[in-house]
Amino acid sequence: MTDLKMSLGAMLFGTSIDERTSFALLDQYVDAGGEWIDTADCYAFWVDPSGHGGQSEELLGRWFAQRPGVRERVKVTTKVGCEPLWPGSFPEHSQGLSAKVIDDALETSLRRMGIDHVDLYLAHRDDLQTPLEETVAAFSKHAAAGTVGRIGLSNYALWRVERARGIAERLGVTGPTALQMRYSYLQPRPFVRNKAHDHRFGWITDEMLDYADRNPEQELFAYSPLMSGSFERSDRPFQEAFDHPGTTRRLEVLTEAADELGVTRSEVVLAWLTGGSPAVTPVVGVSTPAQLEKALSGVRLVLPAELRTRLDEAW
Repeated sequence: MTDLKMSLGAMLFGTSIDERTSFALLDQYVDAGGEWIDTADCYAFWVDPSGHGGQSEELLGRWFAQRPGVRERVKVTTKVGCEPLWPGSFPEHSQGLSAKVIDDALETSLRRMGIDHVDLYLAHRDDLQTPLEETVAAFSKHAAAGTVGRIGLSNYALWRVERARGIAERLGVTGPTALQMRYSYLQPRPFVRNKAHDHRFGWITDEMLDYADRNPEQELFAYSPLMSGSFERSDRPFQEAFDHPGTTRRLEVLTEAADELGVTRSEVVLAWLTGGSPAVTPVVGVSTPAQLEKALSGVRLVLPAELRTRLDEAW
């Protein structure tokens, strides 16, 4: 297995990104040593005419079927909890995390992808209507059965993460060992996170970094690390929540670092994520071979210690 610290985001594969392009990107990623592939059972309901998800998993299933042996070379992450109950019902009404939903959704995800297990199964967002004990027990049942390798949580408040771990310890079952949240080199102003995102607790905060640093079994995955191309494209400005003096200073230093190294700002961001303490694995979405090549270059890049210190201290 490779030590390439990246997960390829397959969110739009099979919808906005057509099958031929998706297959080519997956092939390029695996040939380069890529291992983790990230999807969810609800991808991508917001762009599919049906208003429901599943297209990304189905495309991965077709790719696996046409690439004998490739399943043994990759690790699959998928998620449960955000599929709309009916078209247009998200976020107010989604499937949640009851035991029945988890059982049915995992069976469906495995069938779509034509595989017998997922390497990391994530609760896509917290479900406060279902007892946490029920959710923890349902996930751990599948870990014990071998249909789930690891359990993770996404878009969770940290106190709920720790409570889930405590329940798992009390029950003597497998608990979560991965957290997937939004994170990048820039941070929004305090208390306006919900204006930049539809998940109130879907952020890696300083507290969460400390938590992972002191609990090394908890691996951090960061989605939207390149902020939809805003580091490179003037036609994709950063959201208003990021408009503050800290962003101005961070971008100045980030640009200086990229110029000194002769790379793009996005490559520096990925190197900063993967080489930090604790290290963070970026989930990177791409739509072209050139974008993927830049992403791979970024996660392979090792920042000089002095440059990393300048990036860290720029506020």
